[in-house]
Order: sequence, then C-alpha cells, then structure tokens
Amino acid sequence: MPSKLSKIKKRIRRHKRCRAKIFGTALKPRLCVFRSNKHIYAQLIDDEKRKVLLSASDFEVKGQKNKAPSLKIKDKNKNDSKKEDILQSVKRSIAYKVGALIAQKAFAKKIKKIVFDRGGYKYHGRVRALAEGARNEGLEF
Repeated sequence: MPSKLSKIKKRIRRHKRCRAKIFGTALKPRLCVFRSNKHIYAQLIDDEKRKVLLSASDFEVKGQKNKAPSLKIKDKNKNDSKKEDILQSVKRSIAYKVGALIAQKAFAKKIKKIVFDRGGYKYHGRVRALAEGARNEGLEF
C-alpha cells in the first residue's frame, strides 16, 4: 500500500517542478516566496551567482512590537469562522505590503523585471497578495 505524502513533501515536489523551468539572472532575478503559518518572506535571487540580492519579510512591515491585532471574541464556538476570516485578511494585507516593500527595494537597486517563483504554493491567498503588491509598485513579471 503506498504511503501518503505529507503536505510539506508535496509542496517540495511542486517547487522542484517549478524550479526546473525558472531561472533568475542579475538583470531578471527570481522572486522566491516562502510562507509559514504566521509569517511570509520574499527574496530576489541571482541564480547565476547563487546570491540573494534582496529580501523582505513581514517583520520589516509590521515590526516586532506591532504584531497582528489580537482578536478577542468571547463566544469561541459561535464566531470561530468569523475570527479566522479576519485573521486571513490581516495576513493577506501584510503579504501585500511585503510585496510592495520588496518592489521598492528592487527599484532602489534598479531592478525592474523579475521571474516569479511561488515556491510550490498555490497561487492564491497570501502568495497572490504578495505578487499583486509587487506588481502594483511597478515590478514586471
């Protein structure tokens, strides 16, 4: 009987397939996205020299002191879905700001075009918000 793959192994598998087709250069670096349950990170990578050119994360956007707003709802059973929806929208807005931040840093280094690497994640939610933030600041994918 075949064993079931964990979510992490499936994501790594998808990421390897994506990376086989994507390659970043100094003129057109790769925007790599990593997300955990709490945080989101983005890096611009030059694959020819194997160097990280820029990086941005939600720590820079919200700072260590200004964590996501705590949501105090008294009746947990009644409003769990409502609380989850609000948390997701907060995370998406932070991801959008991270995308805008990395775009601003890229323009400071005169980088205008990039290759987007979604890191094996599906293109929706926080990954999509980060990409839209970078696009709206003027980065070309």
